[in-house]
Amino acid sequence: MDEFKMYNTLSHSVEVFKPNEEGKVKMYTCGPTVYHFVHIGNLRTYIMEDILEKSLRYIGYDVKRVMNITDVGHLTSDADEGEDKMVKGAQREHTTVMQIAKHYTDCFMDDIKSLNIKKPDVIEPATNCIPEFKNVISGLLKKGKAYTAGGNVYFDTSKIDNKYYVFGNDMKSEDLQVGVRDDVTEDTNKHNKADFVLWFTKSKFEDQQLKWDSPWGVGYPGWHIECSCISMKHLGEQLDIHCGGVDNIFPHHTNEVAQSEAYLGHKWCNYWFHVVHLNDAEGKMSKSKGNILTVSVLKEKGFDPMDYRFFCLSSHYKKPLLFKYDLLENSKNAYEKLVLKIAQNIKAADENKLNELLKAVGEIDFTDGATFDYTVEQGKSAYTQAEDSLFSEQAVELKKAYKAAICNDINTSDGITVIYDVLKSSITPEEKVALIADFDKVLSLNLVENAKKKAAAEKLHDDNEDGVADNEFTAYIKSKIAERKEAKKAKDFAKADAIRNELLEKGVELKDTREGTVYTIKA
Repeated sequence: MDEFKMYNTLSHSVEVFKPNEEGKVKMYTCGPTVYHFVHIGNLRTYIMEDILEKSLRYIGYDVKRVMNITDVGHLTSDADEGEDKMVKGAQREHTTVMQIAKHYTDCFMDDIKSLNIKKPDVIEPATNCIPEFKNVISGLLKKGKAYTAGGNVYFDTSKIDNKYYVFGNDMKSEDLQVGVRDDVTEDTNKHNKADFVLWFTKSKFEDQQLKWDSPWGVGYPGWHIECSCISMKHLGEQLDIHCGGVDNIFPHHTNEVAQSEAYLGHKWCNYWFHVVHLNDAEGKMSKSKGNILTVSVLKEKGFDPMDYRFFCLSSHYKKPLLFKYDLLENSKNAYEKLVLKIAQNIKAADENKLNELLKAVGEIDFTDGATFDYTVEQGKSAYTQAEDSLFSEQAVELKKAYKAAICNDINTSDGITVIYDVLKSSITPEEKVALIADFDKVLSLNLVENAKKKAAAEKLHDDNEDGVADNEFTAYIKSKIAERKEAKKAKDFAKADAIRNELLEKGVELKDTREGTVYTIKA
């Protein structure tokens, strides 16, 4: 198996990855709090976590990935202050917490499917795991690592010596004392400033809709406890990789380590993978600032989800990424040119040879979300690299260069550069397309599938002597544009996208402008 290197926030360095069990990876992803739409800044993190999982599968690891859905207990401060986000969302939309959770969970699933993000093997809502939460909290109380005060249960950070700041958080010792700082609302029940709530009771939010019986009173779990318990439930006591955004490092992931290792009595997770923020002109993109840019908004502005995925993969995940529409437009143009170059190779290839090679490579069709619901067993084989024996010596060297890029802290930018090297090389058109299909098992950019459509559309118009559609075809195009306009007006974006794709397959490319939708017939 190829050596895989990744940046570990725990050591602040790039390390050679070594799982606890040879050949197998246990991976945990912090999921969304489903009180609102997930914005594209959050989705950058999920895209890169998807790349990490697929990279490990590509080089031969058996990966099991678990993700939580936070539908209770997450306060607006990410600590123990502020409003409950789920209650806030329900009040905003005049509905119940569970209805809000269901709606925005479905929206999240639609978004990640549109971005070719493989659904994790296990997705667990926090409200499914109340017994597990109460069990771990009881264990921490028995071990003397937690205490009750004011009706709540708190984790006692003073009982773990100097191990609390495992990620090197720059916090002074006096910050552990109650009432020293005034930058957050004081919780006078806490023995130490860094202590955090494991279980809330009536001392917080009388209007809380979701409550459960517990040994400490009717209440609900704190946010931090859920990831520890859901991970242990599905992945056991030792975790290989824990993922999230950099804003999760403190206090969320710091608290997770503290409570997990206090409960287990040993090290919990060896590698921590954090993705840096997507910024707009005003800084970090966030819901609290009101600048919510979603996948649906990008679609309304004429961008395909693959344009945004390509935009994210063109930069390293450890670097801040600036979002501007002109930069996304540049990425869209680059993506379309790349697809066109692959289409030219498809047209130049021997069709039978190409199909045989693609079948041997194990090409994945991402375009209809076919891989979204893959089982663990299907995922093992689907994302594994093609055998070197299928390719010429020069093609194998290009394949090695691609593997070197993704194995070097998933350097997707370098990986995309290798695709351009493939297209410029002297290997056969069949090998070029097959190699790119193999690489796209990780990148998941629909490169070959979209290139096939482009090649088929160009062939359709090559067969037309004048290269101009007849009146019947023109009438068909206009009717479809009108139908798409009505679909968008009804906010049926799935139907609008389906119409766009239907026309694209026939060689008709739509572009939305301020004056309306215009079309081009690719000759």
